[in-house]
Amino acid sequence: METHMPIMQQQSHNPTLRSGLISQFPATPAGQTMTLHGALNKVLISLVLVVVSALYTWNQYVTVLNQTQNPAHAMAATSMYLWIGLIAGLILAIATAFKPMWAAVTAPLYAIAEGLFLGSMSAMFNASYPGIVIQAISLTFAVMAVMWFLYQSGLIRVTNKLRMGIMAATGGVFLFYLVTWIVGFFGVSTENLFFGSQISIVISLVIVAIAAFNLLLDFDLIARGAQSGWPHY
Repeated sequence: METHMPIMQQQSHNPTLRSGLISQFPATPAGQTMTLHGALNKVLISLVLVVVSALYTWNQYVTVLNQTQNPAHAMAATSMYLWIGLIAGLILAIATAFKPMWAAVTAPLYAIAEGLFLGSMSAMFNASYPGIVIQAISLTFAVMAVMWFLYQSGLIRVTNKLRMGIMAATGGVFLFYLVTWIVGFFGVSTENLFFGSQISIVISLVIVAIAAFNLLLDFDLIARGAQSGWPHY
C-alpha cells in the first residue's frame, strides 16, 4: 500500500513552503488557519495584479514603438520597468521565503514586480515574433487547467513515488541547463538542443511536461496545508 510522508516532511519547489520553515510554524488558533478557498482567492488576486502591471508595461512599449517605429527606442523606454521588476521581485521573494508572515504585503508587491518584468519582456519578444506571447499565455492557462482537473478528479494522485519522480526530473532539467551553460564557455555549440531541430522540440516537450507535473505538487501541498491547519498567511 502506498504510504504518504507527513505533511511537514513533504518538499516543494516553492521556497516559502520548504519543510524546514513549515516545521517552525507556531500552533495556529482556530479561525486563523489557511483554507483551500482562501488560497485560491489569493492566487486569483495575485494573478490580477500580475496581469494589470504587465499590461501597463506592455502598453508603454507598444506606445513608444508605434511613435518611433524603432524597437531599440521602445526597449530603452521600458527597460527601467524590466530591471525594477527583476530586482524588486528577487528581493521580495527572498524576504517572503524567510519571513512568510509578511506574505500579506510582500505577495501582492511581488505580483506587481513580476508583472512589470514579464510585461516588458513579453512586449520585446512579441515585437520580434508576433503572436508568440498570446500563444504562450493560452498554452500556460490550458496546461494549468488540465492539471487542476486531473488532480481534482483523482485521475492522477500525488503519491510518494510520483513526488520523488517529479523532483528528480526537475533536478535533471536544472543539471541539463547547468551543463549546457558551462560547456558554452568552452566553445561547444548547444544551439541544436534549443533551436530549430527535432531534438530541440523533444527536449522542449519534456521540460514542459515536467513543469506541468510540478503544478500537481503545488496543488497537493496547498490542499494538505489546508487540511493540516497551516497559518492563513
